[in-house]
Amino acid sequence: MSTYRPAEVGMPLSEVDTPSLILDLDAFERNLDRMDASLAGKQIRIRPHAKSHKCPEIAKRQIARGAVGVCCQKVSEAEAMVDGGVADVLVANEVVGAVKLKRLAALAKRARVAACADDAGNVAQLDAAAREAGVRLDVLVEVNVGANRCGAEPGGPAAALARAIVACRNLRFAGLQAYQGGAQHLRKVEERRAAIEKACARVKQTTDLLAKAGIACETVTGAGTGTYMYEATSGIYHELQAGSYIFMDVDYGKNEWTESGIPRFEHSLFVWTTVMSRPTAERGVVDAGLKASSVDSGMPRVAEVEGAEYVKASDEHGVLKLTGARLAIGDKLKLIPGHCDPTVNLYDHYICVRSGRVEAIWPITARGAVW
Repeated sequence: MSTYRPAEVGMPLSEVDTPSLILDLDAFERNLDRMDASLAGKQIRIRPHAKSHKCPEIAKRQIARGAVGVCCQKVSEAEAMVDGGVADVLVANEVVGAVKLKRLAALAKRARVAACADDAGNVAQLDAAAREAGVRLDVLVEVNVGANRCGAEPGGPAAALARAIVACRNLRFAGLQAYQGGAQHLRKVEERRAAIEKACARVKQTTDLLAKAGIACETVTGAGTGTYMYEATSGIYHELQAGSYIFMDVDYGKNEWTESGIPRFEHSLFVWTTVMSRPTAERGVVDAGLKASSVDSGMPRVAEVEGAEYVKASDEHGVLKLTGARLAIGDKLKLIPGHCDPTVNLYDHYICVRSGRVEAIWPITARGAVW
């Protein structure tokens, strides 16, 4: 395996090889500041989603600012976080299969670890894995609050599942996972607000039944970058899972933010790319294609250059439509990823830049963590 790195600490950005993943540290830190300021004085915890960055160095910086821990989507992501020194991790997803369950239970010997469930059979499997490992696992009931993905239906079904967890000797009912993922990229402010109001109603339907049954629900966790302020002020949620706010991307940039109550976070994450061909006056080609920037949520956007539009991606090529931009072969550009999460998964390191020079290189240790 190659140990080549496209940059070294102290190197000017202009000398960094391409394609590379660039993190603008000043913009990144301003985004952290904006999140802190927006939640000041509110009785709410933040547990940022590490699937956005996959990097324990970033997670530890978030925790140093008051985050209670992080959440992940996969056991392998959780392992990378714990290996990197993160002591509190929620796998905000169902964990299914004997191998994954054994790994999850083993991880609970090293850190505070929780997982979600939406099925009584899976609850029994979690209990058996915890018993075999000699641990007690925290388990949250995932409630379908409108995304129609995973999750027990609100009210009776979710409450019944909570009772099943309470009955397990090696599990502890730790609350409700209530993430409305479908709301995050609704473009209009009122659409996002309305979606979270409906989610809150579904959560309350469930917590009311739990209270009648004498089951304490210590945590309702969920929310994302597009809606987190609505959950934070709902009186229903205790914990926020926003993740993309540290980076932002083209798709989030399409949302309306004015009068949302959510700050306008900056783009801090970029793909650094080189113009490799200028076949015509109207067309340029860069060395960042599908293997360098995810296009599942749309094409990347050229930053800081007027008259250049990224219009097509193939494996190793990105085609630019040029309308006045003066670009020559060898020029380097910043691309704003269409979707930050899968773009991060394509790289081994963040090249962290401040004032045009590489300040640090952070490993993306959960990259490729799909198990």
